[in-house]
Amino acid sequence: MTSYLVGGAVRDKLLNRNSYDHDYVVVGSTVKQMLSLGFTQVGKDFPVFLHPKTKDEYALARTERKIDTGYTGFTCDASEFVTIEDDLLRRDLTINAMALKPNGEIIDPYNGQEDLKNRIFRHVSDAFVEDPLRVLRVARFAARYHSYGFTIAEETLALMTQISQSNELQSLSSERVFIELNKSLLEEHPEVFFETLKSCGALSVLLPEIETLWGIPNPAKWHPEICSGIHTMMVLQQAGKLSNKAEVRFAALCHDLGKGITPEEEWPSHRGHEKSGLPLVKALCKRLKIPNSYQVLALKVCEYHLHCHKAFELKPSTILRVFNALDVWRKPEEFNDFILACTADMRGRTGFEDKEYPQADFLHACLQAAQKVTAKAFVEQGLKGLAIKEAIEKERLDEIKLVKESFS
Repeated sequence: MTSYLVGGAVRDKLLNRNSYDHDYVVVGSTVKQMLSLGFTQVGKDFPVFLHPKTKDEYALARTERKIDTGYTGFTCDASEFVTIEDDLLRRDLTINAMALKPNGEIIDPYNGQEDLKNRIFRHVSDAFVEDPLRVLRVARFAARYHSYGFTIAEETLALMTQISQSNELQSLSSERVFIELNKSLLEEHPEVFFETLKSCGALSVLLPEIETLWGIPNPAKWHPEICSGIHTMMVLQQAGKLSNKAEVRFAALCHDLGKGITPEEEWPSHRGHEKSGLPLVKALCKRLKIPNSYQVLALKVCEYHLHCHKAFELKPSTILRVFNALDVWRKPEEFNDFILACTADMRGRTGFEDKEYPQADFLHACLQAAQKVTAKAFVEQGLKGLAIKEAIEKERLDEIKLVKESFS
């Protein structure tokens, strides 16, 4: 019985990058022996165990054979006769198909170290096409390691395209797609995930609302980059710099979906795209079973991002109406996320990347002033019910007027 550290931990160790997951493969053992050593079995489809002390995952070495569609359509052999080379052969990329012995020796039968050195994502074998989830995984790795200079091997991209052109991607569950999407949103360069999916044809299958934005023009005055798809990727990149919250980044991704259904004869204008995008955001969230917190913020950014950009032009009454619509009184933290997504939208344009966004300070000041108004003073005056609400609204409006005057 021999255990090997495998996968991402080995890859990241060679890249001098911190790794938080430590997975092990055990060769020459059985389920019975693992249980006798105090390991706890957790795997249903194949034998995976938790170490009795460290709680790290230890899996018996296994081989897989495709028997049905989808990423679950496999049968596996986890007998004690499976070798470490057999186990590594079933992995997706060569840089993930390395193992480390306890003595520090690297097992690298598929030249992962060479591809790591050359910064190349390359599939281990043609069995790559048997698992459609690998398209999303490679795209996620591309987002994670973009700053390291990694590229996808042409032959691997060809296999990803082959999967995208089959019906295999449709076999992925909504939950599984969202898991990969969410992980990618949290990477340093989330935009690369979507750009990679587009390059192999997977974006049109999984996220057609995003795919359709490419080629749709915007007014050059406000969008020197012209293309709505390129703009969306630039906004997502800026959101990644401004916030580490997946909800903010998702809202940035969805903020201009309405432009995808603007009649061509109206291009490059997109009047009303804010509200026309709302059903598209809802449909996307429903299809991928995206958490409600993501949807709520995405809908608010979609509908009100132009109000944020035009904040200095708005009447105090309109600002108050927007505040009420955004539910800022109960969710001030979400309002901050809204502002960050709108800031990303403004900076996600060619030449605007480092531009100041004074609208953010202005709206924060308006909110801070309006938040000082509470019901207590009006209750003490003897007001009740609707009269209290009306008095609060009037006082908040007066506070916003004072702030607006101070910014004039």
